[in-house]
Amino acid sequence: MELSSKKKLHALSLAEKIQVLELLDESKMSQSEVARRFQVSQPQISRICKNKEKLLADWCSGTANRERKRKRESKYSGIDEALLCWYHIARAKAWDVTGPMLLHKAKELADIMGQDFVPSIGWLVRWKRRNNVGFGARHVLSPPFPPEPPPPGLTSQTQPPLSLKDFSPEDVFGCAEVPLLYRAVPGRVGACDQVQVLLCANSRGTEKRRVLVSGLHAAPRCFFGVSSEALPASYHPDLGIPWSEWLAQFDRDMGRQGRQVALLLAAQVVEELAGLPGLCHVKLLPLSAASSTPSLPSSVVRAFKAHYRHRLLGKLAAVQSERPGTSLAEAGAGITVLDALHMAAAAWAKVPPQLIVSSFIQEGLAPCKTLPLSPDKASEMPPLPRGLSHEEFSRFVDLEGEEPVSGMCKEELGTEDEQEASKDGFEPLPTKADALRALGTLRRWFECNGTSPELFGKFYACEEEVERLCCL
Repeated sequence: MELSSKKKLHALSLAEKIQVLELLDESKMSQSEVARRFQVSQPQISRICKNKEKLLADWCSGTANRERKRKRESKYSGIDEALLCWYHIARAKAWDVTGPMLLHKAKELADIMGQDFVPSIGWLVRWKRRNNVGFGARHVLSPPFPPEPPPPGLTSQTQPPLSLKDFSPEDVFGCAEVPLLYRAVPGRVGACDQVQVLLCANSRGTEKRRVLVSGLHAAPRCFFGVSSEALPASYHPDLGIPWSEWLAQFDRDMGRQGRQVALLLAAQVVEELAGLPGLCHVKLLPLSAASSTPSLPSSVVRAFKAHYRHRLLGKLAAVQSERPGTSLAEAGAGITVLDALHMAAAAWAKVPPQLIVSSFIQEGLAPCKTLPLSPDKASEMPPLPRGLSHEEFSRFVDLEGEEPVSGMCKEELGTEDEQEASKDGFEPLPTKADALRALGTLRRWFECNGTSPELFGKFYACEEEVERLCCL
């Protein structure tokens, strides 16, 4: 005898469930009669009646997929709701919301909520189905207010379509072009020792862009054999900042993250960039020409310069201890642009996020009125170098404002021994054997000088990475 096949489960869509509720409300049909009409069981009709308020709320919201038959609740319902709220705000502002943008925002919301969640493409597809996102014809909502006319001197192409308040603090960036006398010593300023440094960070201090250093020399000798991709900062062989290249790379990076960000710039810089090809993900927001507010807070720039000068003095002191009798100016002559690039990257990394947040708020560059994080005053500036008073170090930090001394422009003089060794050409590049010997020498020096266990831990990580690279 054959066993009878199981009765196929017939699930109703949201639209059909609303029809069931209308029939029960408007006619005298019983639940059993309605069940026979829709070819479902009576308990299913009973469950629909129990969930009447929730079903009607989903129907009236306009966001639910009305053809969906089952609504499985997401494990991360809080992230679901927060992302849907952000999506509606973004569409109301006429943003072109993409899949990568939604994935990035979902991960950002998960981090804020403290949930260990990595959104996937499959999760995004289910989220769109649950919330009826992406179904039907696509349209862009017009902004509630027409854009303001551009101020005199600015064309409509440079007029930002959005204002500062339209962005979250994480998506508002400020940047500054900082002149830096990279090997000047206290009391002595060389006219040819200047480079330009481009700094950029967001108003929450959670994201710092890669430092860009530009100099007068097309190919400094110190860069021979160096891989630019391995450096912690970028070098441009011209004293001016390559705005078009830098902005294009910034725009590509934000596009890969699916973000729309604002970049604060002086009105004069925005005017100069008027002919730049359109940026899709970076919106240039010019500051008022009459305003003296910098696009990156001056306290942030000064903290960077203080950390740089502190690191420079430490390096010069080490050279003097190695070569007794060497003056500070002689030690400074051996500092190369490559040294400056490394020190600039290290100094930028030491500027604390708390200082960046409070500085943006104090300068009025934060997109919303939030309470500034109370910065640790001791962490804003490095400790005073040995032998310098507070006033002397402060004057050294602001050295760029002093009159440079006249003298010959000679790049990277170095010591007499180094000059003699390099007369016949460039120094040979270090080999893998040189790197491994240097590791052994460094470890031995640590062992003989009472190094802390924490520093040994950092050395082990460096040693492991060098050994890995030697095996490639």
